[in-house]
Parts: sequence; structure tokens; C-alpha cells
Amino acid sequence: MIYLNYRYKTRGTCSTEIVLELNGDIIKSVEFVGGCNGNTKGVAALVKGMKAEEVIDRLKGIKCGFRPTSCPDQLAVALSQVMGKKEK
Repeated sequence: MIYLNYRYKTRGTCSTEIVLELNGDIIKSVEFVGGCNGNTKGVAALVKGMKAEEVIDRLKGIKCGFRPTSCPDQLAVALSQVMGKKEK
């Protein structure tokens, strides 16, 4: 089993950072630093145990109000970076 811990500094959201733990391509845990507490905890709970690519497909492009991004979209960006690094 390959465990990976990754920290991503968010851009354009109330949350400031996302802390990811993956086992291969499966999400073991997600923690948002800052942001809407209930919403970010809900997103983190929903994606636990999912494949990273599925989460990316589902969350990529979601906007928050008039912002061009959101906490879920930033999670997709973070996972895309992690998966890109793992493939190299």
C-alpha cells in the first residue's frame, strides 16, 4: 500500500489549504483549513474512499457564487496535481 500525504494552498476560496491523504488512487482523508466548516466537512466525508479521478470528474468546475472556483473545485485541482505527480 502506498500512502501519500499532500498539502495544497488553495486560490480564490475562503479555505486556505487542503490536506490530502491517499492510498494509491483512493482518497483516505481530506481536511480543509478554513472555509465553510459544515460544507467542507461534508465534502470531505463524501469523497472519502472514492477514486481520485472520479472526484476530479465530479467536482471540477464548480463555482461558489460569483467566484470562478470553489472549495470542491480546488479539491479537484489539488487531486489533479497529485495524480499528475504520481504518474511521472
